[in-house]
Amino acid sequence: MSDPCVVVANAADVPPGKMIQVRVAGRCLLVANVDGTFFAAADTCTHEDASLSSGSLRGAFVKCPLHGSRFDLRTGRAMDDPAEADLQVFPVTMDGDRIQVRLPETPVK
Repeated sequence: MSDPCVVVANAADVPPGKMIQVRVAGRCLLVANVDGTFFAAADTCTHEDASLSSGSLRGAFVKCPLHGSRFDLRTGRAMDDPAEADLQVFPVTMDGDRIQVRLPETPVK
């Protein structure tokens, strides 16, 4: 059985260079628009319990508002200390103007 795709927002909800937080299927996700390409990731910093969607977005990199760790939204890779663990990212597809995210069946704790 394949992982389900879930509609999380419309393209107009996330203008280029912006990101939003969405709650879906028991998860809190960050959805970002990088020059017309949408990315989805877990919204919580892997270093400490901070919402990444309240941080800053520069290109494909999101910066944690708490301690400044950056993550690459294309890969989830932690780029700066103090974060050492990578961020979980999710595949995004478009259905017309609807942003869909493919989520694993079981939420990650």
